[in-house]
Amino acid sequence: AESRKHVLAPPEDGRMSDCAEVRKEIAQLFTEQLSIEVPTEDTDLLDGGILDSLKFVELLVQLEQRFGTRVNLNEFEPENFRSIDRIAQFVVQQASAQAAD
Repeated sequence: AESRKHVLAPPEDGRMSDCAEVRKEIAQLFTEQLSIEVPTEDTDLLDGGILDSLKFVELLVQLEQRFGTRVNLNEFEPENFRSIDRIAQFVVQQASAQAAD
């Protein structure tokens, strides 16, 4: 499997582009890297038991490899990982914050 790292850059107007591409990539990551089929982008991954602790750690590694997104465990917020949609929003938010630094 080819390792790809995407660096999300904000468009010229300074706002982050639509999360659609990020959501698509994350859904693909679940299917291809984690071998998890997620029914919809807003399916609750935690309450539904879809994402167990081992797969969660693997997800964090994949997010860092693919998007350069690092999760500070001291500031960890489970709500950011409840669904593919929320993960995508988190990744875009992190990319915006990194671009602002």
